[in-house]
Amino acid sequence: MLFTELYQPIEDAAWQKAKAIKLLICDIDGVFSDGRIYLGNQGEELKAFNTKDGFGIKALMATGVHVAVITGRQSHIVETRMTSLGVKHIYQGKENKLEAYAELKQALSLTNDQVAYIGDDGPDLPVMQQVGFAVAVNDAHPLIKRISHYTTLMPGGFGAVRELTDLLMLAQGHSLGTQGTSS
Repeated sequence: MLFTELYQPIEDAAWQKAKAIKLLICDIDGVFSDGRIYLGNQGEELKAFNTKDGFGIKALMATGVHVAVITGRQSHIVETRMTSLGVKHIYQGKENKLEAYAELKQALSLTNDQVAYIGDDGPDLPVMQQVGFAVAVNDAHPLIKRISHYTTLMPGGFGAVRELTDLLMLAQGHSLGTQGTSS
């Protein structure tokens, strides 16, 4: 299996769950970024995003899977990055991520089994307990890893999102996104 060759072995149950996904929801800090927040003397906030993750998001969306982000923090950087990737469902400042999750499911007419969520820490737990495919980044809190259906080989901010998009695309019978626009 190509996914196993590229990343790591995956249980058949997780592979089957990945086949049904029509929406991928991502946390930001600790998932798209490494979780560190850089603050400058003038109050500016900086985050680093991995271009591989961005490319994976674009490739996944090209297959028809929706992508959303739900984050507890509010940041212009997140809005800029996600908009540049074409992500239409951006929820920021959401302390209660379940509200945004319910809104997304209703807007897209999806069931829990059709949704994947990738997270790294406590605020992600309530949504991860409801989705059909819960994914933890490699450096997630142990509790998040414990309830996940799959834990990435890659840590947050260093290709974990790309690993998951590759998994979803391969499980659904698509080739990996290796060509296209910049990320």
